[in-house]
Amino acid sequence: MVKDQAALKKRAHLALDLVLTGLAFVAAYYMKRHWLGDMSGLSIDPNYYLVLLATLVCCAISFDFFGFYDPSRGRRFDDVLVRIVKGVGVGTVGVVVLFYLLKEEDVSRLLMGVFFLLNVVLLVISREVVRVIRTHQLKRGVSKREILVVGSRERAKDMIRYVLATEELGYSVVGCLEVSPGAVGTQVTEDVSVIGSMDDFQDVLLNMAVDEVIFAMPLGLIDNVLDHIGFAEEVGVNVRVLPDWQFQKLMYQPEIASVFIEPFAGIPTLALSSTPRKGVELLFKEFIDRASALLGLAILSPLFLLVALMIRLSSEGPVFFRQERSGLNGRVFNMYKFRTMVQDAEKLKKNLAGTNEMDGPVFKMKNDPRVTKIGRFLRKTSLDELPQLINVVMGEMSLVGPRPPLPSEVREYTPWQRRRLSMKPGLTCIWQVSGRNEISFEEWMRMDLEYIDKWSLMLDLKLLFKTVPTVLLGTGR
Repeated sequence: MVKDQAALKKRAHLALDLVLTGLAFVAAYYMKRHWLGDMSGLSIDPNYYLVLLATLVCCAISFDFFGFYDPSRGRRFDDVLVRIVKGVGVGTVGVVVLFYLLKEEDVSRLLMGVFFLLNVVLLVISREVVRVIRTHQLKRGVSKREILVVGSRERAKDMIRYVLATEELGYSVVGCLEVSPGAVGTQVTEDVSVIGSMDDFQDVLLNMAVDEVIFAMPLGLIDNVLDHIGFAEEVGVNVRVLPDWQFQKLMYQPEIASVFIEPFAGIPTLALSSTPRKGVELLFKEFIDRASALLGLAILSPLFLLVALMIRLSSEGPVFFRQERSGLNGRVFNMYKFRTMVQDAEKLKKNLAGTNEMDGPVFKMKNDPRVTKIGRFLRKTSLDELPQLINVVMGEMSLVGPRPPLPSEVREYTPWQRRRLSMKPGLTCIWQVSGRNEISFEEWMRMDLEYIDKWSLMLDLKLLFKTVPTVLLGTGR
């Protein structure tokens, strides 16, 4: 999956670069032809559509040759600038040489010179914009994958240094676990230490946001290693095993996860994944989510203003309700909703504990006295959920996915229930369109796991279409 996503990102980055290259060429042509007037000397021959095509092909080859899309290359500004100047320069010279060999010597050298300068500027600006956005996302924890490393010796150290030095991978190491409790507190690298022993394995997975566990030590040295791997599979955390392939000797048969060999940190690893191995589709899902959410916020802005006015006129308190929820693999984020309850509703919840109509750790009550009149309407039509489009834009939620639980609810999950956190939470899901509060908590959890195991873009589309009648007919809670 990581390999598929990396390949797709490379193609997308190349496509962006070629679009900017084409814009630079068109701009250079326009400047040469119109700004200089009769002094331009720009002939009709050769056909500049062919020159543009040749420029795109030569630059694409040159960009790849100079490692534009290699995450292991230096990311400092001066390294990037030198690489861009070389790539664009060689591509430009390649075009001129190509048409010279074809006996088409009328290609404007000045036009190609202007193109060179414009293309360098555009590519440098695009790199800086992407870098700033990427840095902002990583600081907020969005798109960052948290790794727990089992082992702290040389094999683990080499892998950790590579991962942390290659920011493009978007990985962060939460810490290392060792076999011996006496190693706890040992500094592995400058930023990573041993945070526990293998006795703490389950507690770490249950109480910290961990996306992957990497076994970077011989599996034969770990007691009950099958139980540890099985637990990670049960809670939906991916597992990787760095060679020497002792995993194969243990003959572990996953019940849920798929097993495959995948490159990581420059070496092949044996990987187990309890989430869909559809890296390209998942990237499309994220793109569709954010683009649709942005469009939805723009289109629905008048409705947002109307609902906000209704809330302010009907009761005291803020328009929006903000609450901590558990997202992907337990990441805590602030979820937004239109306020549907009176002020201090969370404090009043303690007095209603005995009236909970839902089994399990969640609290649901059909005629909750804390809900305002406008709030009942918003809940019935699910309009109170619309501000979560903001969470989707921020990358914390998806349009479709398991509903985000409270951290207090997650603490009461059994391991198999926690696997529902292995995909990003969503605005709607199977439970949302299947009766909601009429469904038991355990059945709700199984619906979410069914969604994860059978996920596809088509399934998301079907659930979105099923959500529309729920909103229009007011069959929500």
